Amino acid sequence: MEFPLVKPSPTIIEELRQAALAVRRQAYAPYSNFLVGAAILAGSGKLFVGCNVENASYGLTICAERNAIAAMIAAGERKIQAIAVACHGAGSPCGACRQVMAEFGEDYGVFLIDADSGEIAAELTLEELLPHRFRWER
Repeated sequence: MEFPLVKPSPTIIEELRQAALAVRRQAYAPYSNFLVGAAILAGSGKLFVGCNVENASYGLTICAERNAIAAMIAAGERKIQAIAVACHGAGSPCGACRQVMAEFGEDYGVFLIDADSGEIAAELTLEELLPHRFRWER
């Protein structure tokens, strides 16, 4: 796997893994029981986390990845260096999350964690996850 940006150190990747697994336990998922946690390494080196928050009106559910990104933005950060996502079966971010993730970095490491084993099941780049993302030319 190639990382156009500097790949985070094994220590940072481990911090991301642990943070995603920990915040996953805070998820609010009474309808699907599908708990998801996300941890972001921002451009400054700070970590931000988010979990999924479901709603009886399913369309209002907010994914863990977008919640972590919102926390990052609220703190004044604008760049993602890496993201870890933890859920049952090491699922991949949904299409909406992929596009939002693409807003804050050209390419970076995406670590998919199997919450059942706690292990990183896949390491991808954003480009591999969303090769033909929508781009707005300014």
